Amino acid sequence: MEDRFNRKYKYPWVLLNDEPFTDDFIKRVSVLTDAPIHFGVIPHEQWVQPEWIDEKRAEAARKVMVWQRIIYGGRYRNMCRFNSGFFYRHELLLPYKYYWRVEPDVKFFCDIDYDPFLFMQDNNKTYGFTITMEEFRETVITLWDSTKEFLSENSQYVAENNAMGFLSDDGGISYNLCHYWSNFEIADMDFWRGKAYSDYFDHLESKGGFYYERWGDAPVHSIAASLFLDKNQLHFFQDIGYRHEPFQHCPQGDDWSRGRCACDPNDNFDYVGASCIRKWDRIWYV
Repeated sequence: MEDRFNRKYKYPWVLLNDEPFTDDFIKRVSVLTDAPIHFGVIPHEQWVQPEWIDEKRAEAARKVMVWQRIIYGGRYRNMCRFNSGFFYRHELLLPYKYYWRVEPDVKFFCDIDYDPFLFMQDNNKTYGFTITMEEFRETVITLWDSTKEFLSENSQYVAENNAMGFLSDDGGISYNLCHYWSNFEIADMDFWRGKAYSDYFDHLESKGGFYYERWGDAPVHSIAASLFLDKNQLHFFQDIGYRHEPFQHCPQGDDWSRGRCACDPNDNFDYVGASCIRKWDRIWYV
């Protein structure tokens, strides 16, 4: 990220962890950038499972997913809940409007010679992504029903020109499992901080689905962004080469050569497997 983008722009880094970073970690990471870098601890109550969750029920759900061999079936619930409802409230993030989520071990293949934050601002974009895919159905069994329940009582939040066609193949009756893969996000935190999303998250939180199932921040963010925003406020960063194992987006055509991309353009998840880019494409032709 520093080599391909941030060495030229020097945007500040904010690193968060559920326990204090070690002095050795801080020292070794700090030498990798000339940009400001801040190390923070996630508040305990935003990370751990709430006391009102029925642990026996949650444990049973974890065991079932492990038995079903769902990848990470027994893990990451605290992280998914935190990224769904709390990261943008952290004191170190409060000074900022936009963020770019960067996960450990991801790869950026191409030079980025423009400022995506200014692009978002200048073009009235709120949420940007680079990979889409289907969620594991077993992890979100009741998420759509909970969403429809919320919408029935809060229809005022639904944008007129929304992206329902990305989420549903039948006009909203059912969820097709498509989401923007949230380990890459460039977005406006004012949207998460706003009333529509805050009310939506509070409704989901009350259902306990982050623990009784495994509602991920990717489908939660994707459903909210697709329904509460005008579809023109969403953006597919086709020119940013990115990999989070085992999937990658490699830019095509002029985007590949212009960015000096170090990826094979034939190794591209966009139109293979469980990718949802075709669902994304179709919302522009309805």
